[in-house]
Amino acid sequence: MLLVSNALFVQSPADVQRAAQTILPAHIRRRIGIIADDSMRGRDTPSAELDKVAAYIGREYRRLGLTPGGNNGTFIQRYSLDRVQVVAESSVAFVHGGGGGGGATMKYGKDFVFSDNNFESGDYAGGVVLVTGPLTGPLTADTATFAGKIVIFASPRFRDRQRLFAWKPAGVVLLTSADDSDWSRIVSRRRRPQSRDPNNSVGGPILLMRMSSFQPIVAQFGLDLAGAQSAAAFEARPLGDVQLHVHARMAVREKKSAPNVVAILEGSDPTLKNEYVVFSAHMDHIGVAGPRGSGSCQAEGADSICNGADDDGSGTAAVVEIAEAFSGLRPRPQRSIIFLNVSGEEKGLWGSQYFVDHPTVPITSMVADLNIDMIGRNWKDTIVAIGKEHSDLGATLNRVAAAHRELNMQPIDDKWPGENFYGRSDHFNFAKKGVPILFFFSGTHIDYHKVGDSPDKIDAEKESRVAQLIFYLGLDVANSAERPKWNPDSYKRIVSAN
Repeated sequence: MLLVSNALFVQSPADVQRAAQTILPAHIRRRIGIIADDSMRGRDTPSAELDKVAAYIGREYRRLGLTPGGNNGTFIQRYSLDRVQVVAESSVAFVHGGGGGGGATMKYGKDFVFSDNNFESGDYAGGVVLVTGPLTGPLTADTATFAGKIVIFASPRFRDRQRLFAWKPAGVVLLTSADDSDWSRIVSRRRRPQSRDPNNSVGGPILLMRMSSFQPIVAQFGLDLAGAQSAAAFEARPLGDVQLHVHARMAVREKKSAPNVVAILEGSDPTLKNEYVVFSAHMDHIGVAGPRGSGSCQAEGADSICNGADDDGSGTAAVVEIAEAFSGLRPRPQRSIIFLNVSGEEKGLWGSQYFVDHPTVPITSMVADLNIDMIGRNWKDTIVAIGKEHSDLGATLNRVAAAHRELNMQPIDDKWPGENFYGRSDHFNFAKKGVPILFFFSGTHIDYHKVGDSPDKIDAEKESRVAQLIFYLGLDVANSAERPKWNPDSYKRIVSAN
């Protein structure tokens, strides 16, 4: 009887192929043209245009007959955002030796600014640990060295907040040699009110501090920062009894919110339908250029809109197209499917963090997250699947790709391990909660976070084949008798450590 029952839930190869082939280049091109049109003004988080994109996606999911997974019976899940501003006159830092000798006070704007605003107003203090050398790979130091300390990085380029505060420091200092002109622009940008996710304040403050201000102070303790900047090997060195104290003050200027879009396709198996495969992509981008130095989007000539066609209009369109393919498949897959379009990725993975903290269904029922971010450019026949080595999803993907040679799409391992892309898109929030992931990514390009990331440069034919591959993979996972399994070492390092 069991065999007969299971057979009722198996799709024929012809039905599966027909569903996959509804993912067409013309559909991809049309959807990205809507999502990344100039009228959407770069889909900043939060913005009226981002809300318009979310509403468009919700309408598409409703048209497809999917079940709403958002608030109050809708497809939209909203999360609150504060618009905060540094209280400059009340924010100060000072250094001193534990024995009372030496030290100085540093002023906000003149000597330092806060690199971001993902912390609470408060007083932060600790002994100083200086970090030198490259930070592109696994660290060789015992990161317990950093717990409760103020960690000073000789290079300002290491800005992975999640990784930094996994070490439990009291605060972080990034040193910069910016000249007066660049420093003025940095200060101007950081003095303006900025959006912050109040649901996701992680750790203490990160200070961007001028080398010219800090060097004379620490020279009193015999430290040469110029030498530290040129160090070739990674080293974490506690600076004796030197202490750094930070008074950090923020004021809330405005309260807003931003959308995620959540749709559910119920599975066909009476038991497995209580488990879920998630397809995710972020629908936000970095907005419109302001005054020079005011934000990450910069105008080029008359063009002031960072359209984000590839980042991540491509992934957003792919998730909607995959949803359409699944909606027409009969019988439905055995497990249920969640189609998730999040916002705030560009600001710090805000929307996906909120979703995993406030999930539509229990997070433990999610068997996999297949995240799609930037798949519309670069190579014709290759897609990077970051995270292949961390679970048996990698082997499943290889098998599915081999079974669909007609797609001419080869999944490969992470080509840029030193860039830590594993920690830089929305799948990472799922991984930290114990959900196995794969992150589909075609790499950055000359138009990354620039006005040139426009719809006309998308290779829709290539993207349609990538999306079909991800559809086939998701169906395989949804119909499998077993959930995907973590590599035990990866689970310990990625899940248990967080």
